Amino acid sequence: MRIIGLAGWSGAGKTTLLTRIIPVLVARGVRVATLKHAHHAFDVDQPGKDSHTHRQAGAAQVLVASAARWVLMTELRGAPEPGLRDLLARLDPADLVLVEGFKREAHAKIEVHRAANGKGWLHEGDPRILAVASDVPPPPGAPPHLPLDDAPAIADAALRLAEPF
Repeated sequence: MRIIGLAGWSGAGKTTLLTRIIPVLVARGVRVATLKHAHHAFDVDQPGKDSHTHRQAGAAQVLVASAARWVLMTELRGAPEPGLRDLLARLDPADLVLVEGFKREAHAKIEVHRAANGKGWLHEGDPRILAVASDVPPPPGAPPHLPLDDAPAIADAALRLAEPF
């Protein structure tokens, strides 16, 4: 399994870019998995559903399965948040894992930068950023630039720059 991250400030377009490069990679026969970090509490479950009731009752894990998909929810219940390596180890095998977020972790990354966001460049403080996908050219000395709207070129870079896990 190989991984590459898409790192950038909120509002830079990481999720939009992922939804554009995943189909390009899949069309090339690449089995893709994604891992997304959320900075806020989130819930994929709904009150009133049996699985939600199981969690509320204190279950540490709840697995819900159907003919279309399955999901495993794990409640941390005050335990430390797992790191990137721990989470990657829980994924089924894939050719490429695209990691959204986890910008402070030390894995290979492509920076996603949008000028209108008004935020600084991440690559200036992170040697693990190996390329920059942006709507403006990065400053001199930056990693190689990829146009933000060129999904095939960014998919190529993701495959080229991904590192084994």
